Amino acid sequence: MRTYGQYCPIARGAEIFAERWTPVIIRNLYLGCGNFSEILEGAPGLSRTLLAQRLKQLERLGIVESTPKREGRGGHYELTSAGQDLFKVCVSLGEWGAAWLEIAPEHLDPFVVLWSMCNMLRRDRLPDRRIVIRFDFTGRRHPERYWLLIEHADTEICKTYPGVDEDLYITAEAEAFVKWHAGQLSWAGATRDGRIQLHGPSWLVRAFPTWNAKSAFAHIKPVPRTVASRLPTLG
Repeated sequence: MRTYGQYCPIARGAEIFAERWTPVIIRNLYLGCGNFSEILEGAPGLSRTLLAQRLKQLERLGIVESTPKREGRGGHYELTSAGQDLFKVCVSLGEWGAAWLEIAPEHLDPFVVLWSMCNMLRRDRLPDRRIVIRFDFTGRRHPERYWLLIEHADTEICKTYPGVDEDLYITAEAEAFVKWHAGQLSWAGATRDGRIQLHGPSWLVRAFPTWNAKSAFAHIKPVPRTVASRLPTLG
C-alpha cells in the first residue's frame, strides 16, 4: 500500500479508502455478502486474486474480520466496528455521486442493477411460491439475458437458462432499468414509453415493481448541469 507520508487524517484515510475496489468491497460486506463468492459476484471486473489481496489487507488493518466456515473451505467475512464506520464514508461518497455525477453509458451494467435490486427487495411483499423472471436487456453493444429466481424470499441471478419454467418476461432498455432503480425515472414513465415491457400474468406484472426498494440514494435529486456549471472553479 502506497503512503502519502503525511500525518493528516484525510491523507492517512485515503491511503486505505482510495485503493481501487476497496469501497465496493466495503459496500458489499455491509450489504451482507459474507463469503468470497458473494463479494465477488457484486463486483464485476474484480479478479479473484485482487479480491484476496484486498481482504487480507483489510483484515490486517482491522477493518474486516474472518472466521473459518464450519464446513468446507474458505471463511465468513464481516466488517469490524472500524469497517462499519468506514462504510459511513461510502455513504457520504454515494450521496455526493448521486447529486453531482451523471449516469453515463459506461455505468449501465444491468447485472449490477439486478444484483443491487436483489439485495434490496421488499421481501415481505414477495409471493409465497417460486417465481422465475427472464430479463432481456437492450441498448447495449450486445443484448444481455439473465434469469432471476425467487423462492422463499431467497434470490439467485442466473446467466444461463436455469431449466425451470419462466413466469414473467421483462424486456428493458438498460438505461431505463438502471435509472428506474436509481430513482431517476418513474415506473409509469418507463412502461408508458415502452422502455420497459412486461409479459406474463396480470397479477405478476402489477406486483413486480412493488418489490423493488430502489437504490439507497434514490431520494437524492441530481444537481442540474446548468447549476453545476455556474459553480466557481479553483485555479
